[in-house]
Amino acid sequence: MALIRSLLPVLLLALLSLLVVNAAQAGAVEVREFDDPVLEQRYRSLTASLRCPTCQNQAIDDSNAPVSGDMRDRVYLLLQDGVSDIEIRDHMVQRFGDYVLYNPRLEGRTLLLWGLPAGLVVLAAILVALIVRSRRKASATSLSAEERRRLQALINRERTE
Repeated sequence: MALIRSLLPVLLLALLSLLVVNAAQAGAVEVREFDDPVLEQRYRSLTASLRCPTCQNQAIDDSNAPVSGDMRDRVYLLLQDGVSDIEIRDHMVQRFGDYVLYNPRLEGRTLLLWGLPAGLVVLAAILVALIVRSRRKASATSLSAEERRRLQALINRERTE
């Protein structure tokens, strides 16, 4: 029991040290130096629009994954070299695939992705118009002479019973 009491302060100090080191690592902020504020804005825009390939729907500017750090470094270096935003996106798509883009490009492969919602809305509007038209037509038709006689016979039979 005395051994535990003597080790308790050491254990608490070790635990506290681990917590401080862990908090320092978690709070580490990447600092990028930009001479031009426009370049910095481009960097922020690009890193916010590129998706981390290993994270679940997280932009590379928010991700702590190592691949996101590498991607941020690459974007920074390409911007420093004077590469355009489109060329940077093309580079990332070539390396990681279309998944890294939050907004997929309009191409033959993605035409269904972009056109399906609009097509479903048009299809639903046509379906609603056909249903409304058929109901109006059904309510507007009058009874034939034979149907009127049968209806009158049924009403008369109900009254006599």
